[in-house]
Amino acid sequence: MNANAPSGKLGEYYMIFREKADYPGQHDASGIPMLDYRGRIGLQYNPIAIAQWGLGNYNLFCRANNSAAKGKLLAAADWLSSHLEQNASGLWVWNHHFDWEYRATLRAPWYSGLAQGQAISLLVRAWEATKIKSYLETAQRAFAAFCTPTCDGGVAFTDERGHLWFEEYIVSPPTHILNGFIWAMWGVYDYFLTSGDAFARDLFERAVRTLEVNLERYDLGFWSLYEQSGTFLPMVASPFYHQLHIVQLRVMYRLTGKDIFLQCADRWAGYSRDRFKRARALFYKGAFKLCYY
Repeated sequence: MNANAPSGKLGEYYMIFREKADYPGQHDASGIPMLDYRGRIGLQYNPIAIAQWGLGNYNLFCRANNSAAKGKLLAAADWLSSHLEQNASGLWVWNHHFDWEYRATLRAPWYSGLAQGQAISLLVRAWEATKIKSYLETAQRAFAAFCTPTCDGGVAFTDERGHLWFEEYIVSPPTHILNGFIWAMWGVYDYFLTSGDAFARDLFERAVRTLEVNLERYDLGFWSLYEQSGTFLPMVASPFYHQLHIVQLRVMYRLTGKDIFLQCADRWAGYSRDRFKRARALFYKGAFKLCYY
């Protein structure tokens, strides 16, 4: 780890998630958020949304010792603990029990490196807040997916150059979605901080190196890419995801002390302030949707 990295203790989650903490949509009888996708998908539990709801409330609890926020973070941790399932390869994952359109349809049940990472980030914080052993045990079972290639039921992919990726969507060929990779990476880092697992530290450092050497591939010179789509037209990030990339890269700088992440964040923030570059990005985004969706 870089000398400028954090001291080795969990703190608040790296993003505030304030709006996630006050999710205004529907909740089940236990208070767990449910997302309404409408149409044939309808009302569904989404483990990513539940983890983010819990993380936002963890931050509120840390800042104000808010008992209501603590209750919500533990409700999220309890839901995640009880909904970890074994996939066809015997690995423990959080499944999405609805089909999702992403190029080819992801058929239920499907799992995600992003869900694994953010759920682990929530569970290890719940364990820090309560010392309830089952939270840490659940995180440990879920962490195994990061140690296993996608072809064997996990969420890790090593490319032809030996670079380690964590895949948000498990598709072939992999698309290396940028925001999902970074959020997944933070889950591995948080597991290392909590467990001291040397293999988790190695995975995080390898993933940091992957991001470091591939970051320029996400830079169009006027905007950031959402993923490495492999399509003739690149999948340009929406304004929301472009801003998310900037925030994530600033966090990566804080975690690693590597200047490349701060420099890229500043450059991409500059793209956002240029109305011609914003307009060009929106044009590319629209063209991609017309061609591929």
